[in-house]
Amino acid sequence: MSDERFSPENATFDEIRGLFRALPPADLESGTAAVSRETQLTKPSGSLGRLEELTRWLAAWQGKYPPTVEHPRICVFAANHGVTAKGVSAYPAEVTAQMVQNFISGGAAVNQLAQLFDADLRVYEMALDQPTADFTEEAAMETGDCAKAMAYGMMGVEPGIDLLCLGEMGIGNSTSAAAICHALYGGTAEDWTGPGTGVTGDAFSAKVKAVADGVALHKARTEDPLELFAAVGGLELAAIAGAVLAARMARVPVLLDGYACTAAAAVLHAADPRSIEHCQVAHCSAEPGHRLLLEKIGKEPILDLGMRLGEGSGAALAIGILKSAVACHTGMATFADAGVSGPA
Repeated sequence: MSDERFSPENATFDEIRGLFRALPPADLESGTAAVSRETQLTKPSGSLGRLEELTRWLAAWQGKYPPTVEHPRICVFAANHGVTAKGVSAYPAEVTAQMVQNFISGGAAVNQLAQLFDADLRVYEMALDQPTADFTEEAAMETGDCAKAMAYGMMGVEPGIDLLCLGEMGIGNSTSAAAICHALYGGTAEDWTGPGTGVTGDAFSAKVKAVADGVALHKARTEDPLELFAAVGGLELAAIAGAVLAARMARVPVLLDGYACTAAAAVLHAADPRSIEHCQVAHCSAEPGHRLLLEKIGKEPILDLGMRLGEGSGAALAIGILKSAVACHTGMATFADAGVSGPA
């Protein structure tokens, strides 16, 4: 997104809302071209299962045929959360900055996957020394700060990329994700709260209480998804949501990572269900709330491997699935080319 209106310095929720009115639709012609070729390839119809669906999805949202996965980008947004003061995580807040340095030095899981699948990895630090406020006591962010964080995330979508993988790093963000989902979809705080980094016992009880207290405090803001986002969200989650919107405007398909990442996208879905049609959820996290969230937004994960690492690792891993889908679709011979008899 190069539009100056959405620079981090002057973005507003009104401008963000304007994007919902300008969402480009899928390119049905490109999607149809993918379906047409699938029927001619040397295999029984539908025998590649979901790979066929993913190829069609890529073509429709890239707005071109054939689709490509030659220039994927992984964006990992990192920020800190004031709610960690309530003892909701097994790790201290300084781990966020330490892990950012690990990403930079190439030592994290996502680094290995990015290298394996020839993806461009970008890590964005978001004021790590200025965590959001504790949302059990006040709004996590002012609305202007949330809008600016969304605009900052938009900057990760640049010309030339053909797939955007989104992830996060932020101690405390599974608490924020649980609060977002509890506020959007109801139920109890226990329904949406999981172990995150591995909390148990009293720490887990504190986490559940923080989610319940935060949602109760900001109940008046739950009617507006963006206002809710500012109340209980996080800077990195807002950046993810902004990147999703920017990718839509630029016709770049998106792979969402786990629970926190999907919770950020769920805010957009609550504002306008069309806004995440160009997104696939890369994997189902071991966080129990993620599976419930996927049901709410109508998304089927590509992978289900019991992962709960975050940092875009599941989205990075799914790049390989999409590369495989495109390779089969574009490289396989047709019945005519191979001299193979088609179905009777």
